[in-house]
Amino acid sequence: MKNDSVKTLFLFAGPILAMLFCLLIDLEPGRPQTTTMAAIAMLMAFWWITEAVPLSITALLPIVLFPLFGIMNGKAVSAVYINHIIFLFIGGFLMALAMQRWQLHRRIALSILLLFGGKPALIMLGFMLTTAFLSMWISNTATAMLMVPIVLAIVVNLEEQFGAEKVKPLSIGLFLSIAYSASIGGIATLIGTPPNLSFTRILAITFPHAPEISFANWLFFALPITALLFAFVWLLLYLLYIPKQNRMVLDTSIFRDAAKTLGPIQREEKIVFTAFICMALLWVFRSPIDLGFATLPGWSQLLPYPALLNDGTVAIAVSLLLFVIPAQAAGEKILDEQVFSKLPWHIIFLFGGGFALASGFIESGLSEFLAGKLQGLQGADSKLLVLCITLMVTFMTELTSNTTTTEMLLPVLAAMAVAIQTNPLLLMVPATLSASCAFMLPVATPPNAIVFGTNRVRVIDMVKTGLLINLVGAALITALTFIWGPRMLDIDTENFPAWATNQQNNQ
Repeated sequence: MKNDSVKTLFLFAGPILAMLFCLLIDLEPGRPQTTTMAAIAMLMAFWWITEAVPLSITALLPIVLFPLFGIMNGKAVSAVYINHIIFLFIGGFLMALAMQRWQLHRRIALSILLLFGGKPALIMLGFMLTTAFLSMWISNTATAMLMVPIVLAIVVNLEEQFGAEKVKPLSIGLFLSIAYSASIGGIATLIGTPPNLSFTRILAITFPHAPEISFANWLFFALPITALLFAFVWLLLYLLYIPKQNRMVLDTSIFRDAAKTLGPIQREEKIVFTAFICMALLWVFRSPIDLGFATLPGWSQLLPYPALLNDGTVAIAVSLLLFVIPAQAAGEKILDEQVFSKLPWHIIFLFGGGFALASGFIESGLSEFLAGKLQGLQGADSKLLVLCITLMVTFMTELTSNTTTTEMLLPVLAAMAVAIQTNPLLLMVPATLSASCAFMLPVATPPNAIVFGTNRVRVIDMVKTGLLINLVGAALITALTFIWGPRMLDIDTENFPAWATNQQNNQ
């Protein structure tokens, strides 16, 4: 009841604060849309942070409020909600649902774990590699939900052999390794976590002439960050939760028994795995890849209209095949229309709300207004500025949804970049990565919450471990943005790019 009362208070407080802002403040005389847009952004941010209403419902506000207050045409703002990034997400998620339907993800997980033997350090490494790999392609939440029961079975097995007290440190370390590696793995691919997709679309909306951030571009840039952060987290958990005197060795028959219950590999699993590999390869090699000493041509160059293709096209093309390839059971296909009820439509609407917010910033003149006010930061040390942004986003997303954090901040950071004549990618990319680096609190990410729900991990365990990872993650993202970003994402860290000078809405 108390929680409902607080939510009701927040529900009414948001509109009241927005109205007071409009009545008391005039950001740009003669252009009321700028002030109104700021008030709408405040309302959406307030409701997103407090979760007074579901996040996806808040995301629909622009469809009503933008036309009502003269910010954008109703047709234009509605069109923002569906685009190639949405179809990239849908295609990737359909593949994930196919893997789950035919238990392919479970077979992959158990196969990897069987490779690592029974020593605690290797068990932890196996769990982390499996979780990180799966979370690159399927939902971080789904990955954590898959892995936690397997970890729980191992912990119970160890407690029976060695006693609960002796196993407790390892138990904490194993559960934390699942939560952390699910978030770390998601960083590596565009479809791995929603903030990555939000970034690519908001960049395209805000800077229509910016270079495309393809699946391959992002993978080659983010994978080293994932690998380094992964290695640090494994080493930290090893040092904290696997004492030197711990000589426990697990009987890996638990993995073999679980794998046997899946039976022999089915035809459907082979088809889904082949489609999954094809989709990944088509994403990676769609556009030419510059290796420095040579350039690998992209397969799209063999087609008559390569410029009209994108990663969303690939995702839907491969996913559609799963609806026509027959399964072994008569009349069944690898996927059927019932799968659409399992798509996370709330995330799709949340994406759309962020895209609409970015468009509204530009159409209302709010981006231009913010750019003028932020010019005082021009000349600030870029490395220190990026580090401050990564730390701010990292700790902010401990309390708010990583997607909403990204979608609230990226339009502001785009305006800041224009104001201080800095490459927008230099601010927006590390902010996007940092949104996935919340390791301290159970509410920070669904994987953290799932692990905390086992009652095997205390809040203090997560806080004392996650704080150090947060700090190291911020430093690592800052460093790799300057070291690796110029090569993989063409981030010019010294000059303001020409494509950022022509900022307009690209509807």
